Amino acid sequence: MRGSRPAALGTAQARAGRLGAGWWSFAHGGGSGSPRGACRAERERSPISTPRCPQGTRAEAWGILPPTIRASRSKACCSPPAVAFQPGPCLENSPLTGLDRWYTISRMTHAEMERERHWFEADVRERFVRYATVATTSDRRSSSIPSTSGQWDLAKLLAQELRDLGLTDVELTDRCYLIARIPANEEGAGAPTFGLMAHVDTAPDLSGENVRPQVIERYEGESIPLGESGYRLDPEEYPELLMYHGQAIITTDGTTLLGGDDKAGIAEIMTAASFLLSRPEIPHGEIELIFTPDEETGRGMSAFPLEKLRSACCYTLDGPGEGSVETECFHAYRVTLTFHGRAAHLGYARGKLVNAVAMAAAYAASLPQAESPEATDGRYGYYCPLQISGDAERAYLHVYVRDFEPDGMERRLETLRRLEAAVESMYPGGKIEVSEERQYANMRDALGRHPGVVEKLEAAIAETGIQPERGLIRGGTDGARLTEMGIPTPNLFSGQFNMHSRFEWVAVPAMVRAAQSVVHLARLWAEESRE
Repeated sequence: MRGSRPAALGTAQARAGRLGAGWWSFAHGGGSGSPRGACRAERERSPISTPRCPQGTRAEAWGILPPTIRASRSKACCSPPAVAFQPGPCLENSPLTGLDRWYTISRMTHAEMERERHWFEADVRERFVRYATVATTSDRRSSSIPSTSGQWDLAKLLAQELRDLGLTDVELTDRCYLIARIPANEEGAGAPTFGLMAHVDTAPDLSGENVRPQVIERYEGESIPLGESGYRLDPEEYPELLMYHGQAIITTDGTTLLGGDDKAGIAEIMTAASFLLSRPEIPHGEIELIFTPDEETGRGMSAFPLEKLRSACCYTLDGPGEGSVETECFHAYRVTLTFHGRAAHLGYARGKLVNAVAMAAAYAASLPQAESPEATDGRYGYYCPLQISGDAERAYLHVYVRDFEPDGMERRLETLRRLEAAVESMYPGGKIEVSEERQYANMRDALGRHPGVVEKLEAAIAETGIQPERGLIRGGTDGARLTEMGIPTPNLFSGQFNMHSRFEWVAVPAMVRAAQSVVHLARLWAEESRE
């Protein structure tokens, strides 16, 4: 369903190798620059005796690191110190006021977050495990929004937790859309409002009832038994596991899916919100938190109350792996075919029976096998017969059609229309009705008109210490629909792997990075408003 995943991130060294700006990335100018707000004496200090980090940033020369760290640090330059952050003497005694001092102080937030990494890990993990046990499987056969009652349970739980965090602007609509707002703080006044979005439902491809997450505190590269189900999560088959050697991951017990799509995103948004609300010194504008039902059915945005939003842009946390930014998705249609036959006694059926089930099976078998989900990847689209039901008198077939280009989608729809005529000719007296429902469109062109929205997200991810990787989604998100509605909404990674299956798992370090990316994103939008 999702797009390309980032390169392996299994060790601190590998992650440092992808570092775009040091963990103290107070400026993007490299070795020859200095952070805004550093006093003239610091900017003019000779760099001759100052060690450089691999990216050329001279943090010590700016007086940003405490003297004890400058003198004793023996780890790789880009590893955060395991001590409390303190401003250097220049900054502490600086007469700077207003924007310069605000900017310099605001750039310290990642050091603070790294110091509190254990809090991030504990918070996002506890939330995810708790949310995963709430059954929220959606139902493709239902036209109601939400399609299942369990989605209300999670939405109500989130609404109460948001109020417990101190938010007063929290609304749960009669269609199960939850919208809450973190008000701007003093330093973020004037920043544009942006939104964070995740969906509460899980896919109906596998049971989401009685989910029992397995927490592996320290993965050592072994094949993981999934409870007592007889299934195993093996790195021979799923090599992404090795990216998290020595770190925490969460798996299923083999009897259900896990629900990382998208309860990982929900947990990350809630963790980031909790952190921002407890750290008033981090500048941020107004942030809308949006939780939606029925994303997996493709109908989740059909009743969305767009008029309630204030966001200039939005971000979904619904992507795979770690470090990905997704700006392109399929054009998507759901085609429902109704086959009308004629029932008859099977013993006397010759010349009378027109079997609607046989018609539906013949139609499904005629779809190009080389253009199925299991035979395609990358930028190739597909046809997918997803559900068939009925009897001799009437049968139904649901086909999902996907393509990245509008002309490719039209070609596929025309193929289905021609198959309709062919199958009708094979079954005289039978009739086929076709309903084509457009689900969402490729968000590529719309996001291309708002490059700053994506660039800001990529900068936020880079602040956490890795280079973001832009990719595409072999699926769709509520963000694609919201983009169509006029609010540009790219997709951010959330640490999910093997979505919609019993082999689903999430990586806790990736979830931490996603939550921290959100905090940086809030700060970067506020920062821009002060420039």
